[in-house]
Amino acid sequence: MEDCETVTNAGAADQVERTFERIIGNSAALESVLAQVEQVAPTDSTVLIEGETGTGKELIAHAIHNASQRCGRAFIKLNCAAIPLDLLESELFGHEKGAFTGAIAQKMGRFEMADKGTLFLDEVGDIPPALQPKLLRVLQEQEFERLGSGRTHKVDVRLVAATNRNLDKMVARGQFRSDLYYRLNVFPILLPALRERREDIPALVMHFLKIFSRRMGKPIDSVPSEMMVAFQWHSWPGNIRELQNLVERAVILSRDGVLPNTLQKRQPSAIILGSDTQSSLSPMAWENSDRALIVETLEHAGWIVGGPHGAAAKLGLKRTTLLARMRRLGISRPMPQDGTDLLGIAQ
Repeated sequence: MEDCETVTNAGAADQVERTFERIIGNSAALESVLAQVEQVAPTDSTVLIEGETGTGKELIAHAIHNASQRCGRAFIKLNCAAIPLDLLESELFGHEKGAFTGAIAQKMGRFEMADKGTLFLDEVGDIPPALQPKLLRVLQEQEFERLGSGRTHKVDVRLVAATNRNLDKMVARGQFRSDLYYRLNVFPILLPALRERREDIPALVMHFLKIFSRRMGKPIDSVPSEMMVAFQWHSWPGNIRELQNLVERAVILSRDGVLPNTLQKRQPSAIILGSDTQSSLSPMAWENSDRALIVETLEHAGWIVGGPHGAAAKLGLKRTTLLARMRRLGISRPMPQDGTDLLGIAQ
């Protein structure tokens, strides 16, 4: 559990900065998520964090806890998919000695551990149907019984749940209780995939690079521009976790302070160019990378800027933003033989 301080009006801005200091990036998609965290954190409402694997759901759950009035109390977490189904009820609610074979002592469950604090249930979509009514009860009534006991325990727990599964579709298929889903879905937060916040990739690379180079005692002098461009082109099915692992691998394989390119260059897909992000690359290197990405994307799009199949859509930019960037970089369509001067704007 991280240290927390009581928020005063004078120190609210500093507290928010401390709360989000481990969350790297300043993309519009990420800023939208953090704005939602600021809105819901002071309440005791249940939060459902949705998103693909590796998008940082636990980090957001920590941020909600740290920005809440429960800051300083327990932050207890449980990955529902990592616990065998026959032991999950005991993990959640605890058990009495002799409640089942192997229960040689009384055990406190996660809800009791989180009393007056926050309980983070990751992969909540993996909770079996037989256990879902008991979870619904503790959310509604804030009470439960340990396995093997008839005594009711009252708790005061704020629940933050997370899943990479589509609970709405699971409800439609009868795999998840609708009443539990609605109770969990009081305040949903959808985390963007890394491919939807590509402008944050350079900052994330430098963040992980700093961590692993220090941990391994291998100072890194530079990041090859082709490596950073390849990272921005990748689709990142494993999201931030995949990026972290690739940076770690690059540091392991580095020689003489230079990182190898551990990722093969791929075709651009919904790329957002990070012209304002900070890294060890020089401004000229970034400008050259931006230019190369834009020109190649324009060529693939037939030099059409607007429209659903135009370069702006492929780059994840507004049409006007791409046109402005093209003018700044001096990019224009090669002159056709008839002498017409075109910028590739779809008519």
